[in-house]
Amino acid sequence: MRPVTNSEDEATLAFYRQEAENYCKRTGTRPTASLEEFLSHLPAGASILELGCGSGRDTAEMLRLGYDVFPTDGTPAMAREAEKRLGRPVAVLRFGEIAGEARFDGVWACACLLHVPIGSLGNVLKRIHGTLRLRGMFFASFKAGNGEGRDALGRFYNYPSPLTLKNIFKDAACWESVEIREAPGVGYDHSPLTWLNCLARRA
Repeated sequence: MRPVTNSEDEATLAFYRQEAENYCKRTGTRPTASLEEFLSHLPAGASILELGCGSGRDTAEMLRLGYDVFPTDGTPAMAREAEKRLGRPVAVLRFGEIAGEARFDGVWACACLLHVPIGSLGNVLKRIHGTLRLRGMFFASFKAGNGEGRDALGRFYNYPSPLTLKNIFKDAACWESVEIREAPGVGYDHSPLTWLNCLARRA
């Protein structure tokens, strides 16, 4: 496998550029199951940064509930698909470009940071931490495994173990709490998997 040395893998980005329309159709319209719990930790109308918004299904639900959402995706093609659904701009933002003052009450990163190489993940988590207000909430989900690899579609994944992920969070920034829960699932390529759903609060 060709090593990935920064926070994005070009082959993975190319997949989402080429498959944006089909991907958004196939990933459905129902919001992610963990979204309700994430939102339960935030005040009404909270400001939320969404990373890797994909089809925009979770953004749509958060907007419906009255939250102030800033949706982003790493590829222009996917961002445009989300714009069609949401009827509002979706910014193109790579993980290595995350920066700025602590202005968000929450960061929602569902099934997107799982494409970041393990060696770069800590830096990305540190950047995300910096965008959160004090005691802000952060959600991210990963596919469990024993080390980096690619799926049947050629997409790169970091495939961490729960312990590896916990240690990366701990070393990256100061969190009041980091909770990792395992849940069964099925991937876009129809393969069974175990999700690692991470909910962290900035100290």
